[in-house]
Amino acid sequence: MELISQHAKRIMEGCKERAREAGLSFQDESLEYIVTNRDLVELSPKVMIPTLYDYWVQDVEILKEKGRYELYPSNPYETVINTRPPISYYNDNNPDWLNVMIFYHVLGHMDFFQNNLFFRDTWNYDFTSKALSDKRLIAKLRSEKGHWVDYVIEFSLAIDNLVGYFNTLGELERNSRSQKQSLLDYYFDVFLQERSSFTVVSYVKEIERYNQHVRDDRARGGRLFLEEVKVRYPELETLHQKSQEQEGGPQRLDLLQFLMEQSEFLRRNENRWMLTVMEVIRSTSLYFQPQIRTKILNEGWASYWHETLFLSDDRISGHEVDFARVNAKVTSLPRVGLNPYALGMRLFYYLEEMADRGKLSFDYLRLTDREERRRFDSNLARGKQFIFSVRENYADSMFISQFIDQDFVDLHKLFVSGKRLNKERMTWQYYVKSRKAEHYKNMVLSSLYHPPSITISTTEDNTLRLDHLFEGKPLVTDFIGPTMMGIEYLWGGPVELFTSEVVIKKGEAKKKSDEAAEQVEWERILYTMNKKRLNRKSMNEVLTIW
Repeated sequence: MELISQHAKRIMEGCKERAREAGLSFQDESLEYIVTNRDLVELSPKVMIPTLYDYWVQDVEILKEKGRYELYPSNPYETVINTRPPISYYNDNNPDWLNVMIFYHVLGHMDFFQNNLFFRDTWNYDFTSKALSDKRLIAKLRSEKGHWVDYVIEFSLAIDNLVGYFNTLGELERNSRSQKQSLLDYYFDVFLQERSSFTVVSYVKEIERYNQHVRDDRARGGRLFLEEVKVRYPELETLHQKSQEQEGGPQRLDLLQFLMEQSEFLRRNENRWMLTVMEVIRSTSLYFQPQIRTKILNEGWASYWHETLFLSDDRISGHEVDFARVNAKVTSLPRVGLNPYALGMRLFYYLEEMADRGKLSFDYLRLTDREERRRFDSNLARGKQFIFSVRENYADSMFISQFIDQDFVDLHKLFVSGKRLNKERMTWQYYVKSRKAEHYKNMVLSSLYHPPSITISTTEDNTLRLDHLFEGKPLVTDFIGPTMMGIEYLWGGPVELFTSEVVIKKGEAKKKSDEAAEQVEWERILYTMNKKRLNRKSMNEVLTIW
């Protein structure tokens, strides 16, 4: 692995100038390395962070990737990581015109990393330096404690998806405002979310009720809404006041934090070293959370800019066909499956045109005539401004939920595919299951990263109780036993988990909105882990979902 040549670096600096003129914003310094495919295979298990701590699973992944590369050799165009300065990797056999395209793509990523608010927690430090320090620390502990370090790493990695990522962002926002949490923020961010009887649907309806108050009376709507809330929940103000009296305001601990702060086993002098390992795992997970949650946005934004900037670059001359071929491999829409590069890029183009023509206004949304909607154009010319706002404030779930509509689905002829077995030929057949925007949107949303929501408490006999807030998706039962065994070890006592599982799936379908939907019944289940023995018990609480 070595730095790119001075010739290639000059090309990169030229691309930076043109990207800034187009409106992109990123720091001046960046590091670009030439790597071989062997380097990429070895870096991939460490998520392209060369200084990440060592763990035996990474060696297994390297062996697996080497075998896969021998069967299916391929060369990735680039990889860029969100560090200070940003580091990107390139193959050593790229021609200059291809490097221009790739550099624009990388600059799109850099702009996204350094301006999207979901990356805010990563802006104030260089993760590669921190990772190197963590790596040395874990290596030192491993020389002293042996394989017990790897046990703690494995047990912590099993629950590192439950880190309080949004709690961290909320704390950063409150600190930046230098003010205490308002009663309205406390009501939505803490009070409602701690009520076990309050479902996700009810929460969304409550937000809509607040928005309706503001729409009806912009000056007094928020105050009138809070007055109604105080009548429904007389205890709200008292709880809010108590939370503000605590130093730093309310703090909701994630599972790793709870174990580190509350476990008597970990507070013993001989076990305190485990807290250091757990904190390394937690901080590393928090660093990667925004990348996981912005895959479609991030790749779509970079693809939008590599296409937009390269097509206007004079260095494309003579390589139009080459560019078209490479670009199609990256941004073509598959008939079956999902390409985040393609979907994100097309959504940005779509939103730019919609904003330019004023189609994001209420005047357009109220139109029902197809021809009137097609001809509508108020010439606002705010497309670029709008997509930069989306780049700054959105994550994938918000991006998909708000902007995929029927016009977008029809424009790109998108559909949800189904799969069935042809019994005569004994082959799988794919067919168009639905062309409705709602169904396509749900398909994309279901593919996004969405870790389970877990509330944490303890019983009088010091049993750790975990309550899975069921959202229609069951936990993977194969992982429940090993994960709970690790939690039991870190807690130093029994662990209970309440969750929901399918008990009945009726064969006959019921018609609903012209779509066949199977009736599914879920039952509340209690898992108990005590002395490495897992028990399962039905709570006889059945929930029916269509």
